[in-house]
Amino acid sequence: LTLGDGTYGFCLDENIGEFVLSHPRIEIPQSSSIYSMNESKMWMWDEPLQKVVDGWRKGTGRSGKEFSSRYIGSMVGDVHRTLLYGGVFGYPADKKSPNGKLRLLYEGSPMSYIVEQAGGLSTTGTERVMEIVPDYVHQRVPIVMGSKQDVQEVVDAYAAANNSSSD
Repeated sequence: LTLGDGTYGFCLDENIGEFVLSHPRIEIPQSSSIYSMNESKMWMWDEPLQKVVDGWRKGTGRSGKEFSSRYIGSMVGDVHRTLLYGGVFGYPADKKSPNGKLRLLYEGSPMSYIVEQAGGLSTTGTERVMEIVPDYVHQRVPIVMGSKQDVQEVVDAYAAANNSSSD
């Protein structure tokens, strides 16, 4: 939960039938070695993202750490783990869904707000999710969110690819 000043976690206490504060002021680690993306579609992702994830897998990314994959296929579950332990959750664009699959208004923006309030970043690869003004209610967007340094590596890869293509 966030009200605009930090992120807080609550758990249901079944003995009293109420949610109790279990994680005050969640602060997502600035970097990690976990990523959560559906790798079965990796071949359809944009090249900058493919290169970053490949570097993470091999330990040749910016951090030099070898990342492990922890994808359960549920945005809420994957982002919950990312908030607590760090890492990157992504549901990127691909050749079949160039605008991504997650809906901006009721998936992308709310989760981006929670992640950013915990000190993380959320991007489409080329723009901050929280700065996107929706064109229509069910608009879809690609999402990469999580630990600030790791997500910044994705942003930088897209920026470098855009700079080299405009030269």
